[in-house]
Amino acid sequence: MLKKIVIIGPESTGKSTLCEQLAAHYKTVWCAEYAREYLLKHGTAYNFDDLLTIAKGQLSLEEQTIQSAIRNRQSEIFIDTDMYVMKVWCEYVFGKCHQFILDEIVARKYDLYLFCNIDLLWVADELREYPNEEPRKELYQIYKDIMINQQTPWIDISGDYEQRLEKAIVAVDAMLTGRTSE
Repeated sequence: MLKKIVIIGPESTGKSTLCEQLAAHYKTVWCAEYAREYLLKHGTAYNFDDLLTIAKGQLSLEEQTIQSAIRNRQSEIFIDTDMYVMKVWCEYVFGKCHQFILDEIVARKYDLYLFCNIDLLWVADELREYPNEEPRKELYQIYKDIMINQQTPWIDISGDYEQRLEKAIVAVDAMLTGRTSE
């Protein structure tokens, strides 16, 4: 049975790095964040409908990754971003969310969330929007509320990059063996 682990959190919290590191550690595949690819191709002047396109692209990429993992008989995959991220993005920027995204949140099932804390320094790139501390704290709290109020096990991932990887491996190993990581 394929285990699906999602890495979630505000921008510039090491999600992509952690996904890549975990995939290498467990010798498996990971699903990148489709939004980066989309925005690099189409520009950063996105609108509400673009976020629906990005959400559908993310799900398509996730399905491709799942099929690759199944074909290669891998037991877990790591997913950088899910529909909760799309929900937060829609609501934070536009004050509303596409029903498709909300329906996919209900329909999709994951085995573990690794929730990345904002204790890493924010790193600028051409796609990031929130360098200031207040929006980062606000977004972190929004994600934390989501984690608390959903059913999938989750763990807060904090510290430097090495500590994050160590905490994530402990949590994933615990999930894979049926133990708790506490």
